[in-house]
Amino acid sequence: MDQQDRVAAFVEDHELSAPPAYRLLDLASELGEVAKELTESTAYGSDPESATVAEDELGDTLFALLALCAELDIDADEALDTALAKYEGRLDETGTAASGE
Repeated sequence: MDQQDRVAAFVEDHELSAPPAYRLLDLASELGEVAKELTESTAYGSDPESATVAEDELGDTLFALLALCAELDIDADEALDTALAKYEGRLDETGTAASGE
């Protein structure tokens, strides 16, 4: 069982299903907590080498993202493969993974 299936089973077993809009809000909230930890641990960016984030915060964010993928019926592995191919194409064409926008 892959990670997305584990999350989907957990959500179903505990009756935690939610519309995609709520899943997105949860994801944004969890990502905000990660940003807060990074901001504070680096003294607001002045000491980037001291960056730390608690594993459970990243886990919460990953859970929220995988739950959103499940609600949207998007395979997270396929979405990642698509993104990696896009970045590889950009690197081949422009020498950078950035979108340039």
